[in-house]
Amino acid sequence: MPNSNIPLGLVPKVNMGNGSYQGKVRQYSVPASDTSAIYIGDLVKLAGTAQFINGATFTDIAIAASGDVFVGVVVGFLADTRDSLLYRAASTQRIAIVCDDPAALFEVQQGNSGTAVTANDIGLNVNVTVTAGSTVTGRSGTVIDNTTEATTNTLDLKIVGMVNRADMDPGTAVGTGALASRFLVRINRHQYVNQIAGV
Repeated sequence: MPNSNIPLGLVPKVNMGNGSYQGKVRQYSVPASDTSAIYIGDLVKLAGTAQFINGATFTDIAIAASGDVFVGVVVGFLADTRDSLLYRAASTQRIAIVCDDPAALFEVQQGNSGTAVTANDIGLNVNVTVTAGSTVTGRSGTVIDNTTEATTNTLDLKIVGMVNRADMDPGTAVGTGALASRFLVRINRHQYVNQIAGV
């Protein structure tokens, strides 16, 4: 049975030390001058600016593209009112809740076309394909770009494992895989690790 093609972006699951994900997050701001929508599960980067909001200092972030240095993954937004959107609409000021732990592992779906990433690709690096999220669910459309897996050390993510779950088909063999399957990944180009330039 083929995997369901339901991208959710990156979802924090565990830490590299096999510890469970403890919900460790930090708050960042997205200024009203930013014209891109941001969804839960999107990779974000530092914008190089900050804001004072209600007497507190917040570092600004922006949605990231493949090839950027990432600060983390959005896991939610603070509500401004009871009618606040689940995602951050373009050109609106929001406080984003970001998992910025460099040791966090995330579940992410691979693309649903082309040649599948396989269990044999664990340990390789891979880029992401960033697409617009859903304004209904508030979730990201980001997936693994299954044309990019390689040993190259500058790719976006490192494949750490395959998700083993009853609702996921891993393929008929470790070398064949199945489209839209899900993997555990670690951010390979993270702002808070050694030898990354400042913003």
